[in-house]
Amino acid sequence: MKQLKAVIVEDSRLARNELKELLKEHTQITLIGEAENVDEGYELITAKNPDVLFLDINMPEKNGFDLLEMLDEVPITIFTTAFDEYAIKSFEYNAFDYLLKPINSKRFSKAIEKVTEQFLEDNKKEKKSANKLSPDKQIFIKEGERCWLVKIENISVFEIVGNYTRVFFENHKPLIYKSLVQIEEKLPESLFFRANRQQIININHVKKVVAWFNGKLKVEMQSGEEIEISRRQSYIFKERLSL
Repeated sequence: MKQLKAVIVEDSRLARNELKELLKEHTQITLIGEAENVDEGYELITAKNPDVLFLDINMPEKNGFDLLEMLDEVPITIFTTAFDEYAIKSFEYNAFDYLLKPINSKRFSKAIEKVTEQFLEDNKKEKKSANKLSPDKQIFIKEGERCWLVKIENISVFEIVGNYTRVFFENHKPLIYKSLVQIEEKLPESLFFRANRQQIININHVKKVVAWFNGKLKVEMQSGEEIEISRRQSYIFKERLSL
């Protein structure tokens, strides 16, 4: 398993030090940064792209929930707080775990064990390359009375539309009853890129890339669609294409 990268966002220096001491016992996780407020945390997360986030909830000006809503892609999040009233709300934000201060070392170890198990499971999925569709694989798409056999490499965009996903190819845009997550698991990673929460693009169908607002990028597809890449994903996209 790869070394996992973690960041801490916590306004209390004492609490940050406590977490750092607890992390020393878990060598599979490397602390790559810490922040004492939401804005600093946002900059740190978007720049460093951590695997795990230890996040306080009750902070001045903006709280931990505000930070999660600012992010396009959220790392595995473990809430750390002295207020258990937030417990139920935290899981509405898909928190991976919830630790009540002062943090018990055994309880902390259990949380880290869960994180490790999650990443081991993710690695197993990545290794199952047989489940990935090859670029020249044809898939069957049916919308109403119309049907198509389409090669994966000829699809330019996948886009969320409620509980459906719109598939863009040639001049067609049919809807299929599958989630974007289900589709993404099957797509060849060499060809497709998650542009934002709603859209996945085929890199080979990108006609033009332009700088957009707040560090974001916008791409124009060969078919004419314009897709905005989120700020976090723009950073990854630049690295991937060496822009």
